[in-house]
Amino acid sequence: MTEQQPKGRGRLRSLLPGPADLHAARRSPGRDLVAGLTVAVVALPLALAFGVASGLGAEAGLTTAVIAGIIAAVFGGSNLQISGPTGAMTVVLLPVVHDFGAQGVLLVGVMAGIILVALAVSGIGRAVRLLPTSLIEGFTAGIAVVIVLQQVPSMLGLDPGEGEQVWAIAGDAVARWTTDIDVTPLLMTLGVAAVILLGARLLPAVPASILVIIVATLIAEFFDLGLPTIGAIPAGIPAPTADFIDLSAVAALIPSALAVAALAALESLLCATVADSMSVNERHDPDRELLGQGLANIAVPFFGGVPATAAIARTAVNVRAGARSRIAAITHSLVLLVVIYAASGLVGHVPLAALAGVLLATCVQMIGFGSIWAFVRATRADAIVLILTFAITVAVDLVTAVVVGVIVAALLALGSVSRSARLEQVPLEEDRGDHSAEELALLSDRIVAYRFDGPLFFGAAHRFLLELTGVSDVDVVILRMSRISTLDATGATILDDAVRRLEARGIAVLISGVDPVHSRVLRTLDVAPHLRETGRVFEHTPQAITYARELVAGR
Repeated sequence: MTEQQPKGRGRLRSLLPGPADLHAARRSPGRDLVAGLTVAVVALPLALAFGVASGLGAEAGLTTAVIAGIIAAVFGGSNLQISGPTGAMTVVLLPVVHDFGAQGVLLVGVMAGIILVALAVSGIGRAVRLLPTSLIEGFTAGIAVVIVLQQVPSMLGLDPGEGEQVWAIAGDAVARWTTDIDVTPLLMTLGVAAVILLGARLLPAVPASILVIIVATLIAEFFDLGLPTIGAIPAGIPAPTADFIDLSAVAALIPSALAVAALAALESLLCATVADSMSVNERHDPDRELLGQGLANIAVPFFGGVPATAAIARTAVNVRAGARSRIAAITHSLVLLVVIYAASGLVGHVPLAALAGVLLATCVQMIGFGSIWAFVRATRADAIVLILTFAITVAVDLVTAVVVGVIVAALLALGSVSRSARLEQVPLEEDRGDHSAEELALLSDRIVAYRFDGPLFFGAAHRFLLELTGVSDVDVVILRMSRISTLDATGATILDDAVRRLEARGIAVLISGVDPVHSRVLRTLDVAPHLRETGRVFEHTPQAITYARELVAGR
């Protein structure tokens, strides 16, 4: 049963906040406030880290977490989502920073937001459900590796250096580090990551990430380790400005905007699906979620923030903390806002190596090693898609990886479906059990019935043509079409070609069991119209066998 989408004004109203949101907010406001505070503690170091990793700085990460977090919560399609800067987005943004600077990133954010709103209105959100899980696992693992490679300079206490590909930047940092080795930042990174990972396993209720960041900062200050830090950030949200808008740069930024919009849509809808699976009686609206993310990304750049998307890790924390409504996400953003105004001076002392440790731990948690191994062993197609997507994500970029992964997955699925389709010769005894032995012998010698099983479409049609026209030593061929699941224009055209080739060899062709939908396709494409005109198309196969017997007897 398909979902019926409202149209016109009803469609637009369905995308906007409504009474159901208020009803959800009244269920457990206390639990939502506690959940929001819990998520804020986890989100603070991530917002700082992803802001720095994006190339726009910690301030941009915090601004995004506050503004995008509130707007996406109010207008999004999930009661449980937490939105803000994410590691996957930094992977896409770094090339934009390199080629167009910070102003280009801000303009890309607005353009991507507009694209997301258009996608929401078009109702395309449900299409994301069609992506293969092996592709999602592949690029998620690839993103994690890319983020780790991005952090290698910070892990080693060095500046980012030059280069476009993350593996080249990481290699350059390692080469520079070996000329003047300092293990202090590396030890801090590994220590922070280890504490977070062990804390998540042994004491999941304790906010290990924020605690270890505080401890690492105090150690760096007390022992005067001289590690690079975030640096000073303004004590407040920047005033809105539109100075970054440059219409002459729009055309050059379209590919990047499409990439950001695609990633934001994909990650947000996948995150919402995960949130639904972790909760009871929750179901997100994918198109409304795209609207919320679109509006958030349109607004954030005017305050200097980076493009945002829903964050799986923070959303999972929100669900586990007992969130029931959007109040939790709004609370999380308001708590971060308080931090910006009341503790920005303290935040500036956080070592970059400690933030690198937070991201390293996050990346380890992102990779589902068990599920990846299961997919690799499941089928050859899943293994190919996962490994290919992973490799291209690391070696080239995320968008190319997704595009190639989708194409390869589609081709492999197409091949699998076409191989599952069969053209099978069936014994006529199944349909005419009342024949005498002589009649059956006559039918078996001079009449053959073929049954199509599965789809008759462009992926399998030519194989059918070769098999069907190889028939010999018969007078009548009955084509049984009741089990055809799909019939497209190519399949119909090939069927017409097969009929004409058989008749050119003096073989009569009868058709039985055509589905009404498929019959319309055949009529529209004018496939073998003479068969209908001469009464050689039958509703049931027994009728076709009787007619075939009469034809053979009359020859």
